[in-house]
Amino acid sequence: MSNTALITGASSGIGLELAKIHARKNGDLVLVARSEAKLIALKNELEEEYGVKVDVITSDLSQSDAAQSLFEQTEALGLQIDTLINNAGFGGHGKFHERSLADEQSMMQVNMVTLTNLTHLYLKGMVERNKGRILNVSSTASFMPGPLQAVYYATKSYVTSFSQAVAEEVKDNNVTVTALCPGTVATGFVAAGNLEGVDAWKNAKSPQSVAECGYKAMETGELVVFNESSLKFMFNWIFPLLPRKSVLKMSRQVMEKK
Repeated sequence: MSNTALITGASSGIGLELAKIHARKNGDLVLVARSEAKLIALKNELEEEYGVKVDVITSDLSQSDAAQSLFEQTEALGLQIDTLINNAGFGGHGKFHERSLADEQSMMQVNMVTLTNLTHLYLKGMVERNKGRILNVSSTASFMPGPLQAVYYATKSYVTSFSQAVAEEVKDNNVTVTALCPGTVATGFVAAGNLEGVDAWKNAKSPQSVAECGYKAMETGELVVFNESSLKFMFNWIFPLLPRKSVLKMSRQVMEKK
């Protein structure tokens, strides 16, 4: 029985750990990222250790045609994608009007548009087969505005909202959609997003622990999952009751560089 997962952003961090988990469960993989060398190294490791089949596709997901091209490549290879894991994403630090608009547009493309396009392209087949799983890696950032990361927080709000809405639409087709909303994670996200010096990452969790949490939630078809119970309580029961200006102030303080 086919059990192939396509994972974006699979060359490092949470995506890499999710790939290892899926391979450990005897699932085949399609690994997607920009770094071909890293993907090939991971492919060789997983195939040797677990005996699974791993395909590698290099792609820059900030390009407008990335999702369609990726879909066409998997179709040409005759691959049935049973699990779609939209993990790729990045952030950036600074005041919105001072940041590069091109960088913000690339962020929106990767975090929202390509994720949406991939979901649309692969979801159709899942619905037709009456079976499938989708895991969208979002963030606790999706539950509040984010001064100094305005666009990043907004993109993640989209991901969490979009995931839940689609999950409701396809619940009768034996297809699940899960939004993974971790707090800070110790990955290359910090360096890539110019977030060094931000206190929030002092207690960052390991990508392995976050991946384990997300994969398990996907298996059970949860709608939204947090990697820490304290975060779940905070964002479900505390933040909604606070005045908006207080939330904005707290959110900004967390992102200030020391």
